Amino acid sequence: MKFHAPLVPGTLIRRYKRFLADVRLDDGTVVCAHIANSGAMIGLKDEGLRVWLSPALNPKRKLAFTWELAEIEDGLVGVNTAHPNAIVAEAILAGRVPELRGYETLKREVPYGENSRIDILLTSPDRPRCLVEIKNVHLRRPEIAGGCHAEFPDAVTARGAKHLREMAAAVAAGDRAVMLYLVQRTDCTHFALASDIDPAYAEAFAVARKAGVEALCYTCAISTIGLTLDRPLPLAV
Repeated sequence: MKFHAPLVPGTLIRRYKRFLADVRLDDGTVVCAHIANSGAMIGLKDEGLRVWLSPALNPKRKLAFTWELAEIEDGLVGVNTAHPNAIVAEAILAGRVPELRGYETLKREVPYGENSRIDILLTSPDRPRCLVEIKNVHLRRPEIAGGCHAEFPDAVTARGAKHLREMAAAVAAGDRAVMLYLVQRTDCTHFALASDIDPAYAEAFAVARKAGVEALCYTCAISTIGLTLDRPLPLAV
């Protein structure tokens, strides 16, 4: 997935109202950027952080920029949670997710369960349909496992727990269900649940796994040009 236009660098002044960030561009201009991320963004919202913004496609949009990347000591972190579905769909269609090869059709945002939509639905006439739910991961805490774990979630997510329950129900009805965690950072060696942040999600995950829901984790290759699926991470859960 490539960004639609060259990214604009700047320095974070503050994040506020969850979806807004004031950024000082390198030319000294201060802009308000949209943040497509409702999470806590632990470790990624400190004043002075180097950030990269994408210009809006629509020149009439109220906010002219969207926050895309944060620069950390060891590289870049993607903060835009609107991208993972496209990144994963692109990789599946290219055959770069071995666990999800062999399906004839891929559809996105398909209704299922109790007023939910599955991120990706894979189908073939010779096998059960496969429901793929994608979660964006960008949390890394230096004090946890020496800082080598990518963690999810970074805030309480009742919606995430609901998805796990509905995927377990889908498996019981004969479908295949896969939870895929996409890590938008490159400095982690394992994936783990942040059970201290959301114990209810961790419990729902354990129940779903016992019910047959599969779990995968992949990292991204990240640059100011774009983001692509990179390599699998082992699950420390």
